[in-house]
Amino acid sequence: MELQSLKNRFDLIGDDPQFNRALAIAEQVASTDLSVLVSGESGVGKESIPQIIHNSSPRKHNKYIAVNCGAIPEGTMESELFGHIKGSFTGANENRKGYFEVADGGTIFLDEVGELSAESQKRLLRVLESGEFYKVGSSVVQKTNVRVIAATNVNLTEAIRLKKFREDLYYRLNQVPVFLPPLRQRKGDICLLFRKFAVDCADRYNMPPIALTRDAQAMLMSYRWPGNIRQLKNIVEQITVLETGRLIESEVLKNYLPNQDEDLHPALRALPSQENAFSGEKEMIYKLIYSLKQEVEQIKQQLAAVAVQPQTNTQHIQVSPQPSDHIIVVSPEQEEGVKDLSISSMYEEKIREALGKFPRNRKAAASQLGISERTLYRKIKEYGIDIKKKK
Repeated sequence: MELQSLKNRFDLIGDDPQFNRALAIAEQVASTDLSVLVSGESGVGKESIPQIIHNSSPRKHNKYIAVNCGAIPEGTMESELFGHIKGSFTGANENRKGYFEVADGGTIFLDEVGELSAESQKRLLRVLESGEFYKVGSSVVQKTNVRVIAATNVNLTEAIRLKKFREDLYYRLNQVPVFLPPLRQRKGDICLLFRKFAVDCADRYNMPPIALTRDAQAMLMSYRWPGNIRQLKNIVEQITVLETGRLIESEVLKNYLPNQDEDLHPALRALPSQENAFSGEKEMIYKLIYSLKQEVEQIKQQLAAVAVQPQTNTQHIQVSPQPSDHIIVVSPEQEEGVKDLSISSMYEEKIREALGKFPRNRKAAASQLGISERTLYRKIKEYGIDIKKKK
């Protein structure tokens, strides 16, 4: 497949030679069963490589499972990967299939593979070498035919030196190495990615896309980008939602770029479970902010109408003294039941609405909110929502 067609198919942007090389390798090895190890800093988009390989391979009609090894507690990792039998440990109330059994005939992507414990590494090596594994608590050998693609943002050779990663597992995973360069080495792609994210955000929030002046583009390209593509995408989302102007000057842009002198190293990795939870919350908060801005515009229009038309039933507008955290709109007959429209209270209200709509289905409620079930349960606890009354 032509490289540009591959990029179009997987919605990838960039013409950097190292980036193109990584995509070409992924396409070339897709038809084989060789293990692939994708390396690169956090936020460079390593998850795109296993998707390309799986969907371009003979296994494409079978299961593709992505596992974030850093997000699974160490005590449950082996059960998640290989399954368990009923009664094998406290809480094992039934037999459970692991990812290697479910993905038989397909592909497993092990992200942050450097986070695996020594025992999990040992079990993984056996699966890679023989296709055999044991469920937790079982003595029956099971077979699986799975292609493994792994990714890491840590230096595994250094981890081997420190006895934190098995050398034999490293060479078994690293049959084909693929390296994705950091964004600071892809300067020609930075503005292309900015425009793509700006259009995506504009579509998502139903707003005009933002654009950069020449000075702002130069600032964007000279920045170090410790968080790589993930950081760039987050900044585009922030500017899209928070700025009223659509042409962004360098003076505005610099307010969204952390001081480079304070962070000259690649972004430290957050725990993936925290990162995923924040991503869902951030999406919801952005939508709430935009909704709040729309309400403010409606209030302005109402005030303009009041200024030109005599009113028989005057409406009182009260604005709380906080800088912009609360906006309260009250009519005389509503003063007893005034509603606080802070971001926090709007967030809580949305959660309560979703739980009311799906009283017996937490998964559906979380899906409507755009957050994970884990995040939903954490917010239920945080806001003191009595879920028993929702059943």
